[in-house]
Amino acid sequence: MKYILILVLGLIIGGAATIFFLGAPRAKAVPGARVQAPAAGDAATSKVVVEFNDRFFGDLLDTVFKDLGPPSFNLAGASGPSDWGSVKQVAFQEGCVNKITLAPEGSGMKTQVQFSSGKISAPLAFSGSYNFLGSCTQFKGWAQTSIELTFDQSKQTVYGRMNVEGVNLEGVAPFANNFITVFVRTAIDQRVNPLEILRPQQLQLLIPVKASNGSLKAQVKDVRAEVQEGTLRMHVMYDFSGAKGQLPQG
Repeated sequence: MKYILILVLGLIIGGAATIFFLGAPRAKAVPGARVQAPAAGDAATSKVVVEFNDRFFGDLLDTVFKDLGPPSFNLAGASGPSDWGSVKQVAFQEGCVNKITLAPEGSGMKTQVQFSSGKISAPLAFSGSYNFLGSCTQFKGWAQTSIELTFDQSKQTVYGRMNVEGVNLEGVAPFANNFITVFVRTAIDQRVNPLEILRPQQLQLLIPVKASNGSLKAQVKDVRAEVQEGTLRMHVMYDFSGAKGQLPQG
């Protein structure tokens, strides 16, 4: 009973101290409007369907870890102190690397992208260290995240927003747990978002029609998406226009 009371007290004090030191975490805005599911009338629209499966992102992540090295993000002030609230400098002593590093797997979880039950999920295994009140705290664990797609028509870009739904830490004292959880959440939100899923170069079309002395341009007017078991299908809908006397160079 005594241990339970100490644990609960540590969580309460840790939560209050986290808000005092760091302020409430603020989510980073992602451009565009949320991508909706395909509508019944989409079948009559000019469109291209792009399909991704679990294996595609599995190979992509394997290549990142193998060829580029594990991605890492600073924990303290990802985008400057203003993004963290009123940070007390006593928490940031020199001699300890304040960062989180993603891992291919750890804490019984594999870093991957999953398409299931109409949702894009992305568990992330990680490890890191943080100088907490003058003591270097090593930590590891995994974060459960989901990815929300948005489309910005003006920028002709499909973005992804990674939302952290939960952080699971190993071997961290209750008082420090709340601090590190906020650090991990904020680092992922500020340093990873927004993800550029499809860029203008991948979406727009410019087709020369030399016989007509012009070009045919296809611009994206809307993007819809549906998540099936193991597959993401993106419906890219186009508007076509022609320009006389304009031919692509090269």
